[in-house]
Amino acid sequence: MLHRLSSNDCLTFFLSKSNCGRRAWSNFIRCGWVSRGLVALSLVVILCLRTAAGDDFENTPIYYSSTPAENRISKLQSRIDAGQVELARVGQQGYLAAVLRELEVPISSQMLVYSKTSLQRDRITPRTPRAIYFSDDVYVGYCHRGDVIEISTADPKLGAVFYTVSQLADTPRFERQTDNCLSCHGTTNTKGVPGHLVRSVYTDREGFPVLSMGTHRVDHTLPVEKRWGGWYVTGTHGVQTHLGNLMIEKTSQRDDVDNSAGQNVTSLQARFNTKAYLTDTSDLIALFVLEHQVEGHNLITRANFQTRQALASEARLNQELGESPDHRWDSANSRIRSACEALVKYLLFCDEAPLKGPMRGTTSFAEEFTHLGPRDSQGRSLRDLDLEHRLFRFPCSYLIYSRAFDELPPEAKALVWHRMEEVLSGADQSRPFSHLSLADRSAIREILCATKPGVPESWTTTQPDASPSK
Repeated sequence: MLHRLSSNDCLTFFLSKSNCGRRAWSNFIRCGWVSRGLVALSLVVILCLRTAAGDDFENTPIYYSSTPAENRISKLQSRIDAGQVELARVGQQGYLAAVLRELEVPISSQMLVYSKTSLQRDRITPRTPRAIYFSDDVYVGYCHRGDVIEISTADPKLGAVFYTVSQLADTPRFERQTDNCLSCHGTTNTKGVPGHLVRSVYTDREGFPVLSMGTHRVDHTLPVEKRWGGWYVTGTHGVQTHLGNLMIEKTSQRDDVDNSAGQNVTSLQARFNTKAYLTDTSDLIALFVLEHQVEGHNLITRANFQTRQALASEARLNQELGESPDHRWDSANSRIRSACEALVKYLLFCDEAPLKGPMRGTTSFAEEFTHLGPRDSQGRSLRDLDLEHRLFRFPCSYLIYSRAFDELPPEAKALVWHRMEEVLSGADQSRPFSHLSLADRSAIREILCATKPGVPESWTTTQPDASPSK
């Protein structure tokens, strides 16, 4: 005999029978044994729990590992398969130079990391650092005498997608990796999505991280004095200090560390054999840009995934409850808003750590990066660097031009544009955006209107409001 269920019984039953309880719940609803509101609450709870799992991106609607990638790497492999491209293997670096050339990754972006914190950690020491190169959407890792070149790219639908190219193969092939890489690149450190990660760690003379002294996940909000532990750094930065070019003893204490010899270094030739690499530098400005870009990609992916997952959960909920397919639930709106708000704040450099003086690199990276534009009629670009008080002259990320941003779900992109308009028009002058002067807001808005396809039409027909918000 069936009995009328209490609220707690209903929720417990549904949570414990989530895989098979839907038909029973439908019967309960028709018989009037539980309220429609309680069922909606229970369904929302189970759907939220399901999408909170660490491997959520392997499930509907993302299907990360089983979905074919469509990005710069997959397109290059198709050209290789068609006989349109051949990669030449040259000297100690193997296929590295050819890979960089075909993927349009500048050699000037070279950065050298000597902490053992990657797939080929056995190859990495302060005498044989790992080289990293990057462009707007591609990252390339090279180890001296390594078996493979490691490559990742910002796929607009899948987030970071990882590949290796064998240095030993006569015919190189970009092999997609979906297991090993995600143990580090698919965790809370990457916002719970397949993403990228930059770390600053105290490192001993063999390259092992001294974790007892702490580590830092790096983006543009981390003060410079905590950055670059485990990295070589070339460039000048005046009185500003950092942790680069530093190796410590395993028994060292943080208060004992003296890195005066690691500051304002312009040559690495006395530290290891730089002839094993494409250049002898690890450019300061490239490091700054990389650290901003990595977290920006992660947040774009998170906004993408959260929106698609929220809408998929909402569709299931509407189906279960017999609602119209376009019925919008507050729970879905909340998830989308949360992810998009975090993205807007990052794109507009909220909480950016200030610089304490002029920063200068040792390669042509800054000039090459800035030259990519695009520019408005006044010659202004979101790629214009400041490098004295902050990273960019106009604090709005150039990632807004990326394919990953362009292919955000419409619901997410509309919300991002709406929030940016509130901020840049002056309607929202709340504390998170207080670093943006009226001149900043006006310039960013004008640059975007002139250079970014897809800017809402309303931006060109309304004028910024200089008055404070109430």
